[in-house]
Amino acid sequence: MLSTFSIEWIANPGMPWSEIGVRMLAAIIVGGAIGIEREYKNRPAGMRTHILVCLGAAMIAVLECLLLANADTLSSYNNAAFTLTRLSAQVISGIGFLGAGTIFVAQKKIAGLTTAASLWNVACLGLMVGFGYYGIAILCAVVILIVLTVFQKVIRVNSVKRVEVRFINRAETLDYINAYFERENIKILDVDFHVEMFRDSKKVEMNSYTNLYTLHLPTKTSYTDIVKYLSENENIQTVRTRNT
Repeated sequence: MLSTFSIEWIANPGMPWSEIGVRMLAAIIVGGAIGIEREYKNRPAGMRTHILVCLGAAMIAVLECLLLANADTLSSYNNAAFTLTRLSAQVISGIGFLGAGTIFVAQKKIAGLTTAASLWNVACLGLMVGFGYYGIAILCAVVILIVLTVFQKVIRVNSVKRVEVRFINRAETLDYINAYFERENIKILDVDFHVEMFRDSKKVEMNSYTNLYTLHLPTKTSYTDIVKYLSENENIQTVRTRNT
């Protein structure tokens, strides 16, 4: 049976129910906006996951607001002591397990770090919304979306990577490759190569050459451009990027 205190708290929790509803709705909006961007890029955590994280964090923040508003009543009711932000701190640290679930390793390449970071940011947004700082939460959500969508296009960092090129007709093809690299200001830092013998459709023995280039690209050039251009040459059989 509910005590008198419990009944009063349900009727008047210390914050208007309309305000609680607005905070929950705001959490759904800001979390969903970031989640839609992640889902559009087919990332492990999509719209629903981001909404749930933001909504859950907002609920914890609202709970802390309610506990603070009713601190005097609760303390006199059962001699309890309350520390503001203790629950919020647990949200910030606890979201790590969900972020870790979006990180995976495939072919010695780590993926999902950005989505994990976005989940952590969404949890922070949920806390802001739950505490009633709508303006700051909306501003931060816009900044996060700019980082996720715009920065990669405006600021592109080309790290040193490797490109494997398999080809025939060594002299002719090497001239073609080197001329392209020189024209595009692509620096060749290192080259590993090996030769294999094979028989073509007419049973004629031929050499197949494989060069593994370590390259540093100028900002205007991407590895997609290299693969696309080199694959157009009829002597080049395979072009692919390599992580190791």
